[in-house]
Parts: sequence; C-alpha cells; structure tokens
Amino acid sequence: MAEHEPAVLKDEPASPVGGAGSAGGAAPSAPAAPSAPARDPSDARPTVRERRPSTAARKPASADGPVVHVAGFWRRFAAGCVDAAVIFPVAALLTWLASTIADVRLPPSRTRGLDFWLDLLLASDPALVTAGGMLVAVAAVYLMVFQLAMGQTLGMRLLRMRIIDVWGERPSIARCAARTGGYLVSTATMLLGFLWVGFDAEKRGLHDWIAGTYVIKA
Repeated sequence: MAEHEPAVLKDEPASPVGGAGSAGGAAPSAPAAPSAPARDPSDARPTVRERRPSTAARKPASADGPVVHVAGFWRRFAAGCVDAAVIFPVAALLTWLASTIADVRLPPSRTRGLDFWLDLLLASDPALVTAGGMLVAVAAVYLMVFQLAMGQTLGMRLLRMRIIDVWGERPSIARCAARTGGYLVSTATMLLGFLWVGFDAEKRGLHDWIAGTYVIKA
C-alpha cells in the first residue's frame, strides 16, 4: 500500500504594516489585514489506517465445541449383542460352506467339554482354525464397512449411538481401520478392553483409545 505523503502547508510572507516613513510626515498607509498564523508543518500528519485483523482472526474458535453425551457401558453392551447376533450366524454359515468344500471336520469325540476344545486349540486343528479365521474375517468386514458407511454399526443404530473422532466428525478410513484392529486387541485381552468402558471416565474402551474415537448418543 502506497504511503501517504503529509500535506505540508507553506508559510507566505505577511504584508507589511506600513511603508518607510515619507518625508514631510505623510500619513502612513492603512494597515493591512493580519495574515493567518503560520501553521507548523509538523501539524499536518498523514492519515494512517491501521490494519486490524478480521473478526475471524481476532476471535479464535471456541475450545468447548458442541456438547455431546457419551454412551454408557450397558447401552454399548446391548449394541454389541445386536452386532454379535448378526456376525455369528453369518460366520457359522460361511464356516460350514468352507468346511464342506474343503472336507474339513472336527475329530470324533464322545464328550466335547472344555478339555476337548483346549486340545483342539493347542493342536491347531484345521476345523477350529477355519472357524476362528472366518469369525475374525466376518467381524472385521462388518465393523469396517458399517463404520465407514454410516459411522455406526447396526447395533449402534438401533440403540441410537454413533462414532465420532476427537474433532466431532465421522471417523476417517485410518481411524476406522485402527478401531477395527482395536476390537481384536480388546478381544485378545480376555475382553478387558471392552470392560474398560465401564470404568473409564470418558466411557472409552481400549479400541476407542487406540483409534482416538468416542461413542456418543445420536
């Protein structure tokens, strides 16, 4: 922006009060009107426009943001039961199809108690590995798709909840992927990652802390 030059007023010589005295005592001429007092050039200053920041710059965004209410443990537990009611039948059906095609069966046994399943787990039985892998795959696809598409699972939608990130927005692809992996971590901790929701001040499970998300009431 071009600088404004100060408007300096120049002093003009004042008219003489009278001429040199004439010989013979001639009457002096009439005094001229007094000139205006000279102005000091320093008084004439340029108009300076101060650049003020815009309203948006001077007023930072509120740190409080919109008020939301996090969902409690039992509400989230009920939503998880609804999701499990969708995931387990689909996983069981796909496991049966895969086992039939690959001709994989559980070994015969008269009793199938806890010892039987522990032995299969330690022996990495193909049928058990197929069932476990199919369950993990179905659960991961279910969680990833619904979190990305809707920001909530079917159980959350039924119980009127949704997922947000730390900025209050729908979680990004990276956060959805991290949250889906966080479900596996929470399961691997003997479900303690899910139970932590009941004790956390912000009602966040281990998967929420990993992904940086909250579950709020919609």
